[in-house]
Amino acid sequence: MTTPSALDRPTGVPLARRLAARLVLVPALMLSFLPPRHIRAVLERVRRGARPATLAQAAAAREALCAVSLRCAGPRGCLPRSLGAALLCRIHGAWPTWCTGVRKVPPFSAHAWIEADGRPIGEGVPDDYFARLVTVAPVRRAGT
Repeated sequence: MTTPSALDRPTGVPLARRLAARLVLVPALMLSFLPPRHIRAVLERVRRGARPATLAQAAAAREALCAVSLRCAGPRGCLPRSLGAALLCRIHGAWPTWCTGVRKVPPFSAHAWIEADGRPIGEGVPDDYFARLVTVAPVRRAGT
């Protein structure tokens, strides 16, 4: 049995955000080929000095990546999509929580996503649907 599917590409993303998304797409794709510990090390350096991303900022970044890249919009594009969305947030001075993990319910499936305020962005699942294995969260400044 097959399941018909179609990619849902966001429309109405402003030109400046689409251009910024294209700018981070290549580094995101390159990062996606690295081992997890290297991805984590790079992201920990990149997030320095960024404030935590809001839900709206993280959603706009994810949407922009999906608008400019079929690979990121597709079901197997979660890693470059999440990396690109995190990098796009960083361009604007913010950082979401970048996560990789697995679904808590069968069948087993690995996934990468971004979160803001503890909520997965654009995944369409409950907040506790995934078990986090690797995260790169924004650094909380003293007194915030």
